Amino acid sequence: NNKCTFCIVTKARGDSRSRRLADIVAEVRNLAQEGVQEAVLTGVHLGSYGRDLVDGEQCDLKQLAQAILADTDIRRLRLSSLEPWELADGFFDLWQQWPERLCPHLHLPLQAGTDKQLRRMARRCTTASFAQLVDDARAAIPDLVVTTDLIVGFPGETARDFEAGLAYVEALRFAHAHIFPFSPRAGTAAAGFTDRVSKVDKKERSRRMHQVVAATGRQERQRFLTGTRPVLWEGAGVELTDQARALWTGFTDNYLSVQATAPLGVDLHNQVTNVQLTELNGDTFFAVIDPVHLSFNEMRVMNL
Repeated sequence: NNKCTFCIVTKARGDSRSRRLADIVAEVRNLAQEGVQEAVLTGVHLGSYGRDLVDGEQCDLKQLAQAILADTDIRRLRLSSLEPWELADGFFDLWQQWPERLCPHLHLPLQAGTDKQLRRMARRCTTASFAQLVDDARAAIPDLVVTTDLIVGFPGETARDFEAGLAYVEALRFAHAHIFPFSPRAGTAAAGFTDRVSKVDKKERSRRMHQVVAATGRQERQRFLTGTRPVLWEGAGVELTDQARALWTGFTDNYLSVQATAPLGVDLHNQVTNVQLTELNGDTFFAVIDPVHLSFNEMRVMNL
């Protein structure tokens, strides 16, 4: 129910409405029984889940995650975008309880790197509180990957504001960011702000912000190079010409993009296997699949 000055979503969708905890748990249980490996909890202001429920059903996101992990066999549970001010004390304790099943990835929208711009956006956090939240999360969750959203060229952003925000973003070491040049949305408060940033400046600031996040993203990914991670393989393998192998793509538990090859005939779709991350090319790792995770028939294919 927070109304950021740039966002039309709360007007388009209305007040937050939470599904009953029992209904969500039942749906995830059914998905797990059908062979689904990973469930993603998503929603507008996901972190405020349950606060609108009544008649003794009021709960919070932490309780929902606990119920899903305790009462279903879903292999991996992932949380989507979480507003930083919606996370209760002790929220990160969840990862101590369920380290193998709760994905160590947090998407925490920042939007702006100065307190002045955060206030103009009506964001309910400060740069200090956001940085502390990220520090606390990294201390509590091993191998955590943090991603974010950023807006450049928001009305009133001076050159000095941008430089300060750029330095702040660099210091937080995001692995990835969705970066948007500001564009007004009719019906939002920001659409009426008159101190607009020029298109030329927005384009240049977007370029520089992408450059910084690309650099911090490489640094974050390099932490995992040569290590081992579980990967959920998605889609279908793409046959490699003259190699009798197929190229597969998937994501680690902490949301790193991974590719690996396997012999033709080996079906990795919707399987989770351990891999060793051997190379990093841009944002994607190349990996070697642990043969222990291949079935007897798959091992036979490898030996043909």
